[in-house]
Amino acid sequence: MIINKLLKRMRTLMRDLIINEIAASYILPRHLRYAIYKAYGIKTETSNIFPKCYMGGNKIIIGKGTFINNGCFLDNSETIHIGDNCQIGMGVLLCTASHHIGNENMRGGISNNKSIVIEDGCWLGARVTVLPGVKVQKGCVIAAGSVVTTDCQANGLYAGIPARRIRELN
Repeated sequence: MIINKLLKRMRTLMRDLIINEIAASYILPRHLRYAIYKAYGIKTETSNIFPKCYMGGNKIIIGKGTFINNGCFLDNSETIHIGDNCQIGMGVLLCTASHHIGNENMRGGISNNKSIVIEDGCWLGARVTVLPGVKVQKGCVIAAGSVVTTDCQANGLYAGIPARRIRELN
């Protein structure tokens, strides 16, 4: 029992080392980074994933023509689905993990993790944060530094903390 737990933990650590240190390295060419991500079960159809991105697991789907800039953080406690032809700016945080509020002895109670969906053609500016359970519908632009707490309807420009629809995009 203890040996099995130890072996499982070692496999997880090895996966994290390979995905988040070796594959995320500046010296590794994009096509090798892509191959490593695919080998570890990340379903990506693009090699345009830049260095220093953290992938918290392999429940990640990335569509064709999508670009993910430096230093993004995909925590991946639940599935993250990024559609085709999306532009994900540097330092974007896609956070699928949260907790129910616990009692006064431990406010971060039971885990409450929810998937994130970024539909086709979206652009998330630098340092955008998307919280658990959010769906950003097709063709949205999320302004740099925004915090997305609720779903974004298609073809809108969203900005702020929390992000609000600023205008319609055609």
